[in-house]
Amino acid sequence: MKSKKLFTPFNLKGFKLKNRIGLTPMTRMSSSDSSIPRQDVFDFLVLRAKNEVSIIYTEAIVTDYESAQGYPGQARILNQAQIDAWKPVVQEIQKEGAIAIMQIFHCGRIAWPEVNPANRTIAPSPITVKDKNAMTGFLYPVPKAMSQFDIDHVITGFVETAKGAIEAGFDGVEIHGAHGYLISQFLSPYSNQRTDIYGNSIENRYRFAHEVIHAVKKVIPDDRLLTFRISDWGVADMKISLLGSKEEYQNIIKYLSNEPIDAISVSTYAYDKKAFGTDKNMAQLTREATELPIMICGSIYDHESAKKALEDADIILSAKSLLLNPNWVEDIRANKTLKPYKSEEAAIAYTQEALP
Repeated sequence: MKSKKLFTPFNLKGFKLKNRIGLTPMTRMSSSDSSIPRQDVFDFLVLRAKNEVSIIYTEAIVTDYESAQGYPGQARILNQAQIDAWKPVVQEIQKEGAIAIMQIFHCGRIAWPEVNPANRTIAPSPITVKDKNAMTGFLYPVPKAMSQFDIDHVITGFVETAKGAIEAGFDGVEIHGAHGYLISQFLSPYSNQRTDIYGNSIENRYRFAHEVIHAVKKVIPDDRLLTFRISDWGVADMKISLLGSKEEYQNIIKYLSNEPIDAISVSTYAYDKKAFGTDKNMAQLTREATELPIMICGSIYDHESAKKALEDADIILSAKSLLLNPNWVEDIRANKTLKPYKSEEAAIAYTQEALP
């Protein structure tokens, strides 16, 4: 019966999903000066919906024209041209019986000034990561510690981007609080050494996420979804535990459980890896602290891994497998022998080459 669960419907708020499979949001660098993705990126999303993926997440969309951008060629949805470009894509996804969710984020210190219109990098504290920027070969710059004006201004960017997503017809919005980007930077004692109301205690470090969620929720209609993504790892300093302990992590999950959100998306390297020195994986630790629906991703590549990951979560998300194999859902339904893709193979996501 657990094997059959993967292809059973699931009710996510008012949306009846045809199965428990979603496309992970993945960063692209395909946008021109218009901040609109290439047509093949749009086509990629629609094709996955046609091929039975029930949740289609966009790439992470940056939330302002100033300091949110961390990579070249990222997309925005802050003006009418951008909204109009996304509308037919959303409609095609929905026509195929899938739901469309836009993920929104601010990169914070995972950026370099030259890619930001404001020519500055901001973060909770003036602390840079230890790893070099893989794109420039240099260390990331030391960010400017955010003032209260910066915090308020950034939250406004999240709100305006959420408004654009709703205007484009998206079924929901996801706030990206994972991977060492800005919200994650506030949550983590590794990157947040503030001494004001946004620092020190876990309650204070959570405050920025709380304020973003509530500001965004105000512009999300009741019939749309609001989800939140979290992780204990970042795209830089990848071996560092951003949250440090099971207690810290579960406290954040408990805070999130009291927010007006509809699901928590947990991002891992490997869905079954034991976390925080315990004998439980991230989905299991999340379930201990919340009754909200849980999405999980990380090393899910075939029928068996999908089935096992779903034992501790409600929905699985696929990244590399769905990126590189448009027929992945059909293949796991048929229980084909599949191998995990390597990160190098997924680098197509960051090139000018058309996506499969």
